[in-house]
Amino acid sequence: MNLAEKFAENVFSDAVQKETLPSEVYNVLRATVEAGEQLDVSIAGTVASAMKKWAVSKGATHYTHWFQPLTGYTAEKHESFLDVEGGRAIMRLTGKSLIVGEGDASSFPSGGTRATHMARGYTAWDPTSPAFVRGGTLYIPSVFVSHTGETLDNKSPLLRSMSAISGQAKRILKLFGVSCKKVIPCVGCEQEYFLVDRDVYLKRKDLRLCGRTLFGTPAPKGQELEDNYYGAISDRVSAFMRELDSELWSLGVASKTKHNEVAPAQHEMAPVYSTVNVAVDQNMLTMEIMKSVAKKHNLVCLLHEKPFRGINGSGKHVNWSLASDSGFNLLEAGDHPENNTLFKLVLTAIIKAADEYQGLMRASVASAGNDMRIGADEAPPAIVSVYLGDQIGSMVESIVKGGNYCAENHPTSSIGVPESPIFPKDATDRNRTSPFAFTGNKFEFRSVGSSANIAEANICLNTIVADALKSFADELEGKMQVERSANAIIARELKRHCKIIYNLDGYGPEWTEEAEKRRLLNLKTTASAVPVCYEEKNICVFERHGVYTRREAVARADIRLENYVKTVNIEALTMTEIIKRDIIPSVSEFVSRLCGCACAKKAVGGEIPCRAETETIKKLSSLNDEAYSLVLKLEKDLSLMDRSSVVKSASHVAEIIIPDMEKLRAVADREEEITSSQFWRMPSYSDVLYSVT
Repeated sequence: MNLAEKFAENVFSDAVQKETLPSEVYNVLRATVEAGEQLDVSIAGTVASAMKKWAVSKGATHYTHWFQPLTGYTAEKHESFLDVEGGRAIMRLTGKSLIVGEGDASSFPSGGTRATHMARGYTAWDPTSPAFVRGGTLYIPSVFVSHTGETLDNKSPLLRSMSAISGQAKRILKLFGVSCKKVIPCVGCEQEYFLVDRDVYLKRKDLRLCGRTLFGTPAPKGQELEDNYYGAISDRVSAFMRELDSELWSLGVASKTKHNEVAPAQHEMAPVYSTVNVAVDQNMLTMEIMKSVAKKHNLVCLLHEKPFRGINGSGKHVNWSLASDSGFNLLEAGDHPENNTLFKLVLTAIIKAADEYQGLMRASVASAGNDMRIGADEAPPAIVSVYLGDQIGSMVESIVKGGNYCAENHPTSSIGVPESPIFPKDATDRNRTSPFAFTGNKFEFRSVGSSANIAEANICLNTIVADALKSFADELEGKMQVERSANAIIARELKRHCKIIYNLDGYGPEWTEEAEKRRLLNLKTTASAVPVCYEEKNICVFERHGVYTRREAVARADIRLENYVKTVNIEALTMTEIIKRDIIPSVSEFVSRLCGCACAKKAVGGEIPCRAETETIKKLSSLNDEAYSLVLKLEKDLSLMDRSSVVKSASHVAEIIIPDMEKLRAVADREEEITSSQFWRMPSYSDVLYSVT
């Protein structure tokens, strides 16, 4: 494979646009993409014609406006290029069809902004993200809005947040004599996932309906030997990864890294950095392709944050930075960060934003699946904090305390033999327990869940940092001595917000106590995290920067809680069905066999031992009765859920339903431990986790 030729071969890329469009049309389109200028709709017809011709040459017969509704997934409605003129079939894509499409907005989550009878919604072309061909269809990345103008997707507010942070960052750069057309949030998104055998997967109702196991005792071997991480990739998984890379590369996704992750059957891929809107589109595309490629290999790709108990779940670390259109990284500290006032000011803005809006950051990654991962010894705590590392941490500490910062020379390292190369060490180590860590020239938001649309976390980051930059720009503009005034702001704001900085072990119990003393939020569940979005200051920050209207902000919080309630409700109903129709009958059947065995032994007479049978019969009979009682309680508690308020429903789920499910699982898992595998109707953890070799 010639990778250079393969890469982006199915993308209507800048190079293709330059080749297929008239120069004046190409220049207008590039101005829109690169400088953020208003799209000139007069060029739409020419672009549409060229795009259609190129797509047809790639085998496309249809086109679709590809968008991201608030389901957490993508959506598409396919239209053929077919048109009839004078009784003759022709292939056509008009400028109007490129720019706008129409769909049923009331059939997607809207948080009450759309009534059922008010159905009209519009998809509109996003020219900043390139179109591509896949499976005989031209995919046109688009936004999705209602007839009345409310955004019904993740792309629209993401683009707004990009505009907001660009505008405020440009004000800061201008004060320091740096001119640019725009400042772009850039993202590199790591993606963790599990691969399991499809035949085994199909035998587990919980995996099929919920994406995770609701029952299951740990396999005798888990991750305790630490042998899977970076281990040799099996032939079957390697074949999947090769095909995944090939398809991603053809679609312009710069898949760079692949390896085995910590848990058995767990893996990771990571792409090269790109602008945040393209990174979001490509990550959504990556998740879809992972699933389709897995199916070709008789595998299933699990993207749930915690598909298996007792081993690590999956996250999606979002590496976030800010760069000008000329490539200047605002988070590049340089060799002497203590003298880099612009870097310190931007860093301070991010620290201020994280402290003032820590609740929004936690809410932006909240989901039923992610609640199972966050706070465990495999993911960052629910408490939002900022990690700066030794070098930058020492510099900030000196500013807060008013002392002098003594810069250290960059150390080097070697393994101590002549043949070993001497290599430079990074100025700081990594902290895997930190939710939001500075890692050299970017921040890593480690709390994002593996199944999440990363747009939501990035909308939050872009907006809250834009707000902090705005406050600094408002204060600095008009000042004669910008550097001096900026350093005064840096010192003042770091003293106010240094409580959010924590450079030690976030897993230790002492951090929970310390965070409470610092009055940091510890929002352990989605039910407790999302309601902060209704707070006035958190609504106002989005309103202030034109990212969400008040109605949109409230609607999105409602939708997140609704999804949480619906997800757990589906899991609870699945659990009750498996218990009643599979586990209780399986255990009863095994008990019946044991009873027959015990009776046969007694019928023979003499002193034939049957302790194993009788004690197992007693244990399983007792556990089956307990499971039945717990199922009845779970069903009753589900029926008692207060549906009058989504906040009340979510609280009921967190405080009553999930604990009910935990108790029921504990009993069922004890039953699995002592029930013959001949009678247990579900594949075990050993079967599932070690099915792909």
